Amino acid sequence: MDFQQAVLDKSFERPVVVDFWAPWCGPCRVLGPTIEQLAEEQADKWDLVKVNTEEDPEVAQQYKIMSIPNVKLFHKGEVVAEFTGAQPRNMIERWLAEHIPDERKADLQSLIENAGTPEGLAQLEAFVAENPDIQEAVVGLAKHLVFQNTPKAVELVAHVKAADEMAEVAQDIRTIAELQAFNSTNGQAGDALQAAKAALAQDDQTQTIQQLIEATKLDKSLANDLPRRASIALFRLLGPAHPVTKEYRWRFDMALY
Repeated sequence: MDFQQAVLDKSFERPVVVDFWAPWCGPCRVLGPTIEQLAEEQADKWDLVKVNTEEDPEVAQQYKIMSIPNVKLFHKGEVVAEFTGAQPRNMIERWLAEHIPDERKADLQSLIENAGTPEGLAQLEAFVAENPDIQEAVVGLAKHLVFQNTPKAVELVAHVKAADEMAEVAQDIRTIAELQAFNSTNGQAGDALQAAKAALAQDDQTQTIQQLIEATKLDKSLANDLPRRASIALFRLLGPAHPVTKEYRWRFDMALY
């Protein structure tokens, strides 16, 4: 195999994933079919090249292959990411989603950061409509919508799985929806949680966290630990620099003990 042509030169056109393997390697035989199936499913995004280290020892030595299977991602002639061992499919999918270069993402971060304005939000919504496969954009939009249109935010993250990179944010959005759906009362803690729900509906995040902290003090285990979970979700969705997080995070930590 001409490694220069098949991998290095080709990687200037599109990303190339190289699976270093050998016929005697048991984990290689486990990984091989999985990564080959993913290559077929994502053929529009990257190419797969299999390098038998027994047949191409010089290449294996050049790239310091100490154990196999070893998978390296080449982009513009350089290794930009790698992993070793027979990883499960969901982990490989996450690795690919995180590391495969995608030119569509060039301006994504600025789109997400500017979505706090009506014009910026409209631009991010248009981007998601055109690129529904970019999970970072979809979850970024959901994060901006969660307090104004929670059902839409929950719908956007419906397909985010536990092993996905954006799983934590998706779960925080679902937790906020759970708070909004809370309807029963259970003494003072239940009343505080109802008050938090009402404040959230008014987009009053200060009053929301105040009532959540009160509910946490009274009974943090209420509704499957909802006061605690909703507080953490709110802090993470607002971010560490938000005034509510700065003022109330330490108060919440105190309320836990």
